[in-house]
This record gives sequence, C-alpha cells and structure tokens, in this order.
Amino acid sequence: MIEMKPPPIKNREAALVQITADQILKDAEIHRTIALRPPVQRIMDEKELHVYKQEKRREFEDKLRRQRYNLSIWVRYAQWEENLKEFARARSVYERGLEIDYTNKSLWLKYAEMEMKNKFVNHARNVW
Repeated sequence: MIEMKPPPIKNREAALVQITADQILKDAEIHRTIALRPPVQRIMDEKELHVYKQEKRREFEDKLRRQRYNLSIWVRYAQWEENLKEFARARSVYERGLEIDYTNKSLWLKYAEMEMKNKFVNHARNVW
C-alpha cells in the first residue's frame, strides 16, 4: 500500500483577510438553503402526472408517520388534494386528521371551508 503525503505548504504567512468561524457558518447556511430547492418540473403526460402525485402523497404520508400530531401537515396535505380537485381524498385526509384531534376548531373550520368553497352544500352542512 502506497502512502499519500499531503502537498507541502508553500506560504506560511498570515492571510491579509481573516475568516471567522461565524462567517463560515453563515456561508454554510446560505449554501444549504440554495441546495435544498428542488428543480423545476414540467409534467408532459398523464403518466408523469400520476408518478408526481404518487411521490407527493408518499412524502406527505411519511411526514405524517413521523409527526402524527402535527395538524398543519394534515391541513397542507388536504389542501394539496383539494387543489388537485381530488375532493374524496381531501375529505379522507381531513377526517383522518380529526381522528387525531377532534377538538381542534381550526381543523373543523378548514374542512367546512373546503366543502363550502367547492359548493358541496350537503357535505358542508354535515361538517357543521
């Protein structure tokens, strides 16, 4: 086995501009937030749309498994389904969230708002 030696240091003088640990941490934070942005996706056909929906639902379900009692995740998931016009799925998500905490007034209100906004009068009446 061959040992690799680091290259020799050519200039041992102090740098003109000193970098602090605080600056290094700030730079790391900036680069981390930039790197986390997902690439822009263009969905071209039904198959890609179906795959996208499956992946997004899997992400939501994984988040819910980890943080079951975080009701904001339930609301975001239901609103995402509502935006896709998947009202039966959105209802299912709201009802599963209400099984966790049926005393949460804001969750009931968001559920009723969703039903009223999309003109499901009988469903809204049942929620109220």
